[in-house]
Amino acid sequence: QSYGTPDDAESVATIHRALDLGCNLFDTAESYGPFTNEQLLGRALRGRRDQAIIATKFGWDFSTGRRGELNSRPEHIRSVVEQSLQQLSTDYIDVLYQHRVDLRVPIEDVAGTVSELVRAGKVRYFGLSEAGVNTIRRAHTVHPVSALQTEYSVWERHIEADILPTLRELGIGLVGYAPLGRGFLTGTPRRAEDYPETDYRRQDPRFQAGNYDTNITAARHLTQLATSKNITPAQLALAWLLHQGPDIVPIPGTKRRVTLQENLVAASINLHADDIARIDDILPTGQVAGTRYAPEAMHVNNR
Repeated sequence: QSYGTPDDAESVATIHRALDLGCNLFDTAESYGPFTNEQLLGRALRGRRDQAIIATKFGWDFSTGRRGELNSRPEHIRSVVEQSLQQLSTDYIDVLYQHRVDLRVPIEDVAGTVSELVRAGKVRYFGLSEAGVNTIRRAHTVHPVSALQTEYSVWERHIEADILPTLRELGIGLVGYAPLGRGFLTGTPRRAEDYPETDYRRQDPRFQAGNYDTNITAARHLTQLATSKNITPAQLALAWLLHQGPDIVPIPGTKRRVTLQENLVAASINLHADDIARIDDILPTGQVAGTRYAPEAMHVNNR
């Protein structure tokens, strides 16, 4: 899973600059690479581990050499955690997420296993990713769920109906991934076929064919609004997300210092009620064309 061309030296410099600017939450997973992103983060944080909050994830089985099967069996969770600790060059993980819900393993067993790891000092907090309401409630009764990670942005608002209210009822934070619509909300999106073969966005239905044509219209209106406020479209999208509540943390991905610094400006942007209303007019809930994953991958989300 990648976007553009890797540049490890710039990525490490970006992590260091983030720490210097007070941005200290770094989200990774064994599946990013696989393994290479954890290794990169581990190298970048040597000597600065105490300044960082590391979140990583388990849930996929790479024993066959490919990410093709979910695996949240307790023994596999323990094995992945040991591997992640080694990859990250650390002796504890701040937030450990189940990357996707494995229906073959009761969520109570998953939560119980993570609870054991918390008691052992190898993990500090338990999180879920792309879990449905019932799963969240069941897990939370076994061990407190500190955060749910799911896709949330101005153009992907599926959680607002029942998941977000449940999180707020239970006191669980939301970590919104893809807050810039996987780059669609940056003002420079391209059609799926215009990205390199290795780029994730070639497979995103929202970037494809007629879906792109529909979505680019709304994106251009957002760009116009951002321009009128002398900010970038990305800053507008992040500011909108931050205005949805203090319990929401967006995790925009970047491998460049200049983009990091542009993104962080969003924390100081004040959107007024008429700005929010205008954004809602441009992108009403549920109006984005295309599913957020290819059809064959949608079944592992919101379980």
